[in-house]
Amino acid sequence: MIVRNSNRRGGSLPAVGRREMIVELHRPNDVVQAAGGLLIRREHGELEIAVVHRPEHQDWSFPKGKLEEGETFEMGALREVKEETGITCRLLRFIGHTEYVDRKGRPKAVAYWVMAAGTGTFSPNEEVDELRWMSPTGAARLLSYERDQELLAILTAADQVDPLV
Repeated sequence: MIVRNSNRRGGSLPAVGRREMIVELHRPNDVVQAAGGLLIRREHGELEIAVVHRPEHQDWSFPKGKLEEGETFEMGALREVKEETGITCRLLRFIGHTEYVDRKGRPKAVAYWVMAAGTGTFSPNEEVDELRWMSPTGAARLLSYERDQELLAILTAADQVDPLV
């Protein structure tokens, strides 16, 4: 938002408290649309969540990425999680979305699903160099962004986890 002082009156007294506001809005198609997943499994009866390290950003996050042309959010979430983790998943339920401004200054919206881990094996790749299966408490400490921690808190609410896996 750009705020400019405006003094369009003539005379000797300044225009106190008068402002002109110009708001620059992004067109809907300027929003970067992305999707990802909170990949979960049970190991020895305990819930584990996959957290990935992205070397380009030097952060810990959930797997996610931009939608490809013509792709639905669900399709994009499944594709991105598979690409970044090597694991084929099953969508369990939509958990929420985050909105923020990306590193290039563009608004970004990311839709997330809770996903059950299926088959596959992680191999370090260009986007993700490490995957850790962690307890919810450990994941909360490691995640780099508050927005990811909030999604994790929703997932781990007492009435949310058991019906899923």
